[in-house]
Amino acid sequence: MKAFICITLTYIFSLTLAGCSTIPESGSTPKKSVPQQQDRSTINQLGKSDFDRMADVEIRENIESLRTLMLKLYKRNPGELKKSTSDPADKMAAWVFEGSAQHLFRFEEMHNLQTTDAIFLAFKPEYTGDRVLSFIVGLYTMLLKAHNDKTDFYFMDSIDPQRIYNVARNIEIAAWKLSNARKEDGTLYLLTNEINETEKNLSFEREFGKIIGRTDLYAISLAEKSQRFISRVMQNLATAVFLPI
Repeated sequence: MKAFICITLTYIFSLTLAGCSTIPESGSTPKKSVPQQQDRSTINQLGKSDFDRMADVEIRENIESLRTLMLKLYKRNPGELKKSTSDPADKMAAWVFEGSAQHLFRFEEMHNLQTTDAIFLAFKPEYTGDRVLSFIVGLYTMLLKAHNDKTDFYFMDSIDPQRIYNVARNIEIAAWKLSNARKEDGTLYLLTNEINETEKNLSFEREFGKIIGRTDLYAISLAEKSQRFISRVMQNLATAVFLPI
């Protein structure tokens, strides 16, 4: 019975991440395929349970969403990119997400801050550095911390579903701050969604929704599997504080 539940949850999780993956009709836009582990046919997979594979997919897809958000933020806020580099946004994002072995997500211009401290820094009036970098690094390191600083999981790994649940709530708070935190003159620190008479762009909101949905589903599934209780916290986003992870 437990094996059946694990297989079922994994299947549902894959559908949630990938959306509809049927063969498109002629003339329609191709749809995203179901995410697959690059090493899914290797002996490496023998050391993983279904929930380990779910964790692999969840963290990988969420990191990819953060990368997408970074590119979107730089596109809407090109002045922030210029504070860090003269290179294009995609090269900057590649350095941040693929160069972690060198920088370890510690940047002197951000005072080496990470997790929620880095997120707060992005909205401090006196901060003159790259707010996009600070915000994304904060989200990434917060997400990673909730997963015990790992992106690859095996039988012996133990992840606390409460920490995963808490990080989903923290991402909700961070997304709210991004859309509402303003400077003294009333302008937003960082431009995101745009709604006006001629355009309606809610792509940022959708990307955050994907991250929160994946993380919540994994937290609930993990709690069911381990029979551990999750303390569900209801917060007012406008006054909420970040939860411990």
